[in-house]
Amino acid sequence: MKEGIHPNYREICFQDMSNGFKFVTRSCASTREMIKMEDGRELPLIKLETTSESHPFYTGTQKSVDNMGGRVERFRNRFGKPKAVEAAAE
Repeated sequence: MKEGIHPNYREICFQDMSNGFKFVTRSCASTREMIKMEDGRELPLIKLETTSESHPFYTGTQKSVDNMGGRVERFRNRFGKPKAVEAAAE
């Protein structure tokens, strides 16, 4: 391999700022912040707003559109197929 042309691929700590969850993975992302891990290692730190630990889709707290006051049913009633077309199709 040529020297000096490859990015700095190293272990980095990503931290979810909403709940403090941390995970370590390898990345080329650059950062100036560092964090001291529980095992004594000092790693570059990248702060995230949302991770799988806090995102509603992954935590199971996401609201379904069908459960939000019947909006889907009102839309289907208003813009769905006309009644005559539905009766003819059956």
